Amino acid sequence: MDAHTLPAELFERHRPRLRALAYRLLGSFDEADDALRETRLRLSRSETEATEATEPPDARPTAVVARVCLDLLRARETPRAGPWDAGDDEAPHPPDAAGDPDERALLADSAERALLVVLDTVTPAERLAFVLHDLFSVPFEEIAPIVERTPAAARQLAVRVRRRVQGTEEMPEPDLPRQREVVTAFLAAARSGDVDVLRALLDPDVVLRADAEAVRTGATGAHGADDVAKTFSGRVARAARIATVDGAAGLVWAPGGETRLVFGFTVLDDRITSIDVLADPGRLHRLELELLDE
Repeated sequence: MDAHTLPAELFERHRPRLRALAYRLLGSFDEADDALRETRLRLSRSETEATEATEPPDARPTAVVARVCLDLLRARETPRAGPWDAGDDEAPHPPDAAGDPDERALLADSAERALLVVLDTVTPAERLAFVLHDLFSVPFEEIAPIVERTPAAARQLAVRVRRRVQGTEEMPEPDLPRQREVVTAFLAAARSGDVDVLRALLDPDVVLRADAEAVRTGATGAHGADDVAKTFSGRVARAARIATVDGAAGLVWAPGGETRLVFGFTVLDDRITSIDVLADPGRLHRLELELLDE
């Protein structure tokens, strides 16, 4: 490969691979095509810059399409359904392909569909690290700057998803005392309206999800530490109490002694990576809840 091959040439040469990458990152062929158009536009702006001789031939287009997809994942207005959000018949699935035989074959693959369901439950950074490394063999040293982590941290992101995909980690085994410390600090910051402390306790790619009943009561989904931090304040935060939710630290809002909202937290490496807001009475009754002394 000529060391001076232009980025746009590399893009065209590797378009099928890049489209497959974008599809697995976004879960939609339409969105994947949009991502490729944006990637091609960005690469065309740097046509005059030759690819570094030491750079793998398709590294630059791969990095650009990955960043485009990461931006799209983070910008999604409402996070897709998480492990507590949908019933068995409500699991998200990819759209039908209009006519491309390769697309139809891919969507017919039950393993592929199951993988996309799992990928819709993890954070954008986790999804990107897993897809790039485990499905497309991109080294963690190249993934790290895309997700703004160290290579070791990028590896850990992929490991979390790999365990879930393999069915060995539906939810991480909590260190309950430490998890309770984090959730307690989060509640205290929410009550005082200290957005800076809230942000410090949240993973940059934290996902806030709300079930349909919680949405009807005014709850909303959110992505990212800034948006999630701004969401938690006011009446519910002041009245919520620390509890264990199915054995993990969480919060319960029970005005008049009636449980109305449950907040389930996933805490990894002392950071909150996801929060699930549950209000559906049927689901609340199935949870094992225990209020804790503050």
